[in-house]
Amino acid sequence: MNFKDIHIGQMIEQKIIESKIDSQRVCNFLKCTEEEIKQMYREKVLDTETLLKWSKLLEYDFFRLYSQHLILYAPPAAKHKAGKTNLPMFRKNIYTKEIIHFILEQINTGEMAKIDVVREYGIPKTTLYKWLIKHREQAE
Repeated sequence: MNFKDIHIGQMIEQKIIESKIDSQRVCNFLKCTEEEIKQMYREKVLDTETLLKWSKLLEYDFFRLYSQHLILYAPPAAKHKAGKTNLPMFRKNIYTKEIIHFILEQINTGEMAKIDVVREYGIPKTTLYKWLIKHREQAE
């Protein structure tokens, strides 16, 4: 999975194929035609309300794809810029299993060196090496 370039329509279509959901059920749930569904598959982005409906229908959190992108590619906010807000605050340094797997795959396939991962994604060296040790042990 390439978290840098997300094509949400293709992801939804892939999940529909895997789930083997009848197109008529999809049309009824989303209240649209088959042609409109096919058009959504071609779209790189969808509005949040539509994406929420797809997430419910397919029982898959498509928003998490974007969260993973933020974890990997968005620079951490400076503390002085963060300011006071009534919005919920999330910790950026919580890495999901999918992110860890993605990063370790980048290293194991030779696509990225360890130092490149540290520079590109801002993951501390100690964290990366802990992942490498832990996942090496689990593989054995």
